[in-house]
Amino acid sequence: MTAPSHAPAASAARRRFLLLGWLVATAFLLFKAGELQLVQAGEWRAEADRQHRAQGEVAAARGGILDRAGIPLALSHETFRVGIAPQELLDRDAAAELLVNALELTPVEAARITGSERRWIQLPARYPPAAREALSGTRGIYAERELRRFYPQQDLARGLLGGLIDEQGAGGIEQRFDEHLLGTPGTRILTRDSGGNPIPGEQLVVTPPTAGGDVVLTLDLDLQEIAHEALKDAVAESGAEGGDLVVTDPRTGEILAMVSMRDGTSNHLSAINTPTEPGSTLKPFVVAGLMDRDRVSLADSVDTGMGHWTIHGRTIRDVSVLGKVTLAHALQASSNVGIAKMAERLSPAEHYETLRDFGFGVSAGIHLPGEASGSLPHPSAWSRQSAASLAIGYEISATPLQLAMAYGALANGGELMEPRLVRELRAPDGRVIERFEPRVVRRVVRPEVAAELNRTLVDAVEDGTGGQARLRTFAVAGKSGTARAVGEDGRYQVGAYHASFVGFFPAEDPQMVVFVRLDRPQGSYYGGQTAAPVTRATMEAVLAARHSPLDRNALAAIARAREAARLMENPTPEGPMGVQPLFASLPALSESPSTGDGEALEGAGEAIVLPDLRGLPARTAIRRLHALGLSVEWEGAGEIIGSDPAAGALVQPGGSVTVRTGVGATGPPGTLRAPAGGS
Repeated sequence: MTAPSHAPAASAARRRFLLLGWLVATAFLLFKAGELQLVQAGEWRAEADRQHRAQGEVAAARGGILDRAGIPLALSHETFRVGIAPQELLDRDAAAELLVNALELTPVEAARITGSERRWIQLPARYPPAAREALSGTRGIYAERELRRFYPQQDLARGLLGGLIDEQGAGGIEQRFDEHLLGTPGTRILTRDSGGNPIPGEQLVVTPPTAGGDVVLTLDLDLQEIAHEALKDAVAESGAEGGDLVVTDPRTGEILAMVSMRDGTSNHLSAINTPTEPGSTLKPFVVAGLMDRDRVSLADSVDTGMGHWTIHGRTIRDVSVLGKVTLAHALQASSNVGIAKMAERLSPAEHYETLRDFGFGVSAGIHLPGEASGSLPHPSAWSRQSAASLAIGYEISATPLQLAMAYGALANGGELMEPRLVRELRAPDGRVIERFEPRVVRRVVRPEVAAELNRTLVDAVEDGTGGQARLRTFAVAGKSGTARAVGEDGRYQVGAYHASFVGFFPAEDPQMVVFVRLDRPQGSYYGGQTAAPVTRATMEAVLAARHSPLDRNALAAIARAREAARLMENPTPEGPMGVQPLFASLPALSESPSTGDGEALEGAGEAIVLPDLRGLPARTAIRRLHALGLSVEWEGAGEIIGSDPAAGALVQPGGSVTVRTGVGATGPPGTLRAPAGGS
């Protein structure tokens, strides 16, 4: 008998096994699908959103930097980048015409862009908001907002303002107040394609940005421009390697202008970060320390001998032989021998304390990064020659800012003020959130000591080494200084000097301190010959400026008082008396009838021949008239188009001249008014 076959049974088993496998697989797939759809749906949707959407920042507008009158010095400038998606354009010809009209592209360029088969074309230029408005609503054309830092005054005060590197403040006010200026970025959602690239125009702003706050400086834009031009001219004329000019208000410590020039640019801050030996500009502080301790009076005599004095193996020399003179005369003539001999009456500790009290050897505390403290050695490190060296401005280094603030203490009656460059910080909506008030650091000398010294410093300008800083209408107190320059090797360079001059005016009630330092001038290198004229030119230009922080009424009262005193001494005046309280009419006169550029003007005698001023900038013309001894009135702005009296007319000293400019003047061009003959 034959055994039954197992083939059909095995085949059926395989079929059942395969069916079971399919059922299990199907069940597993259904389970996973249910898990994905029901349990993990939210997670996978979030992952899909993550892949196709991204969160980005919306840049915040950086706050502005303003001068004391609110004039912008630095702003965030809104621009737009334009991108085109040619394949999205509905009408390529119309789009090309729009690009020509809105972006000023050439027709050929516009047609090439709109006719391209590329997916995306980014235009390289940046466009103003008006361009975005013109392109708005056109499918396939997208404008993306950008913010760029803009300095409307160009290079003016750039050293003080600083700049941006990778949108972060770098140097100056931009760095010091970066956190306040920066603002808070907003957030946006970007849509991306399968390749991870942003889809043009597909974005949603979630949180709008908050603009940064403003910083209001104490700088006066007009004075900054005046100082910039005066220093630029002086560096060019003297052949100096560079220079610094600082203008401060001694009553408040406010910095009204600060310029540092090197290598033909003003993008420097050597006025605060490059100390040098001050030379003779330090002498008044040594005398102040002596007087405040009642060790000397200005009437005391000092024997300067034959103009040289050897002490501890070192010989100190004067420029000229003075013999036996008063301390006042020694200071007026800037006698090294006289001041060094008198300084022996101070102990090393007293000498050191005097200079430290005036702010030397410590940083002044201005709101700028990188300020240098200079150097003032402690008496424990002095040599036997140090006292004499310090008395005449050597073995010590100071920045122009430190010297300007120290002279401010003499000008204001003996109080050292903290320098103020920032007036206030404002919120984006204009609210003042912090105001920086004037702060007295310390009283340095008694008011009567400062007053006595100031009278001597006036004599130093009137009859001493600072004669080229003299003004006719206002008394100027000042001091010149000349110091040998040190090279990179730390040794004095042969024939290299720093020439400086500091003056404040009006001496009766000082409103302004002007410090000038020229680095290695060629030819004449004495401070009284090179730096003092810069001080005078700056003062004249400030007085001629239409707007300035000076107290006009106070200046007019001082001018009247000086004129009255002059008439009492000389009952037969050369010209008519009278000074109007109008600032433009104040005759800020230098003793020498010079244009400031070396050209002598006619009319320096009893009658003045009025020069032809047509075509000159208003400020230049006014300075020339002031230098001739004339009061000035003007209207409008821009270049001069006429004067009354006309060019060539004879005008008496003290007479009035009206100049008319081409912009904003009333009446037809060339119309003249206001007779000469005094104000």
